[in-house]
Amino acid sequence: MYIFETYFLKIAMAYRKYAYPALLSLLIIPVLVFTCSNQDENGNGNPSPHPDSLFSSPMSMGVVQNPAIDEASGLACSRVNRGMLWTHNDSGDKARIFLLTDSGKHVGEFHLRGAVARDIEDMAVGPGPEEGKSYIYLGDIGDNWAGHNIKLIYRFEEPDVSGRDLPVKDTIRQYDVIRLRYPDMNRDAETLMVDPLTRDIYIVSKREPNVTAYRAPYPHDTENVTIMEKVGEMPLTMIVSGDISPDGREILLKSYNEAYYWKLSEGESVKDILNREPKLLPLAIEPQGEAIAWEADGLGYYTLSEEVFFIQAVLYYYQRK
Repeated sequence: MYIFETYFLKIAMAYRKYAYPALLSLLIIPVLVFTCSNQDENGNGNPSPHPDSLFSSPMSMGVVQNPAIDEASGLACSRVNRGMLWTHNDSGDKARIFLLTDSGKHVGEFHLRGAVARDIEDMAVGPGPEEGKSYIYLGDIGDNWAGHNIKLIYRFEEPDVSGRDLPVKDTIRQYDVIRLRYPDMNRDAETLMVDPLTRDIYIVSKREPNVTAYRAPYPHDTENVTIMEKVGEMPLTMIVSGDISPDGREILLKSYNEAYYWKLSEGESVKDILNREPKLLPLAIEPQGEAIAWEADGLGYYTLSEEVFFIQAVLYYYQRK
């Protein structure tokens, strides 16, 4: 049954924005029936087969309570708002981000004034141009038809909601726009990562049989278009999210059905993992899981799904053993 679930899910997710509704329903509904039935008595999703034992099985932290978050595509743990996470919607939404607690409660909504959201697919939290400050990197990097030459990264100081009346609704007026171009060809991507040690930006493509990783080294030019460096290919496909741990030594990548993990040795960089077989980590079976993020202290990771056919999105947590 898992084989059929994987097959249909990949087809449906790859073409979900362009397929006719009737065809899409035929592809997804059997998957969702299987998905909903694969939960334990506590509502926790079953992990992928043969997971690594470094982390616990998925624990349901709660349903995302903000109805505006219906296509959560990116996820990042806040560094200035303890116990809270940032997320955003997929294409079709405004240029905005949401803040929620680690139990799914709505905390805040922030709009980027003047920014146009084309297809925002992932986000990261990390260091930036000013020492001691935490920044959000919001990646407008989706491109289903590979028609856009320039990818946009919006970088801005992470909002702090402490001492404010909740939930917060505010506008972000100051942000940098980092314009990036691939060195070889236009690609669709849904994975944005920032190395906390070097501040380099990494983008991993999505659809190829062997996805490609690209790097935009720090410092980032906010005036001109930067041609990214092709780091190399990986024997993975349908990669929809990723994150680098707060200490810069562990890397997560996620497909719709698997969570991949690497640990860097002393002196290694992201480039060094490309030809190394990853470990599989526990992963809840989600309707359309497109987001993964390290906990702010690195003691675990979270995943979050889009809502599909009115199935509510659940925030899952996986604790380091």
